Amino acid sequence: MAKNKLLRMDNIGIVVESLDDAISFFTEIGLKLEGRATIEGEWAGRVTGLGNQHVEVAMMVTPDGHSRLELSRFLSPPTIEDHRAAPVNALGYLRAMFTIEDIDELVSRLLKHGAQLVGEVVQYENSYRLCYIRAKDGLLIGLAEELGKK
Repeated sequence: MAKNKLLRMDNIGIVVESLDDAISFFTEIGLKLEGRATIEGEWAGRVTGLGNQHVEVAMMVTPDGHSRLELSRFLSPPTIEDHRAAPVNALGYLRAMFTIEDIDELVSRLLKHGAQLVGEVVQYENSYRLCYIRAKDGLLIGLAEELGKK
């Protein structure tokens, strides 16, 4: 019997409080809105185990077209937990990391949109400058600037 092989990773899902704010935040980073829809009904609840659900979703795609974030806002059932304030060493989803061209320029723009730097921008050897940043709604992301790639 042939072993099943992985074909690709399609997306990472993130539940958000405001779809518009999340779209705006990830657009500022450089992702593009690929599509937006409402998902509801018994079939969707069979996938998630939540029963009859009503969810607004937006698919954001990276400029190269290879990576996506599926942003979801649950209308019903309502969200029941909030892990956005969890420290970076908490179990479970931590953050998505994005490689960008100019970390200082992007951090400056994101701070003007209400984001907060978690620690500081640091340099790892001669390879990267890195930081974690929280969007104004608490979502945690990582930014990486490859050194010597400009």
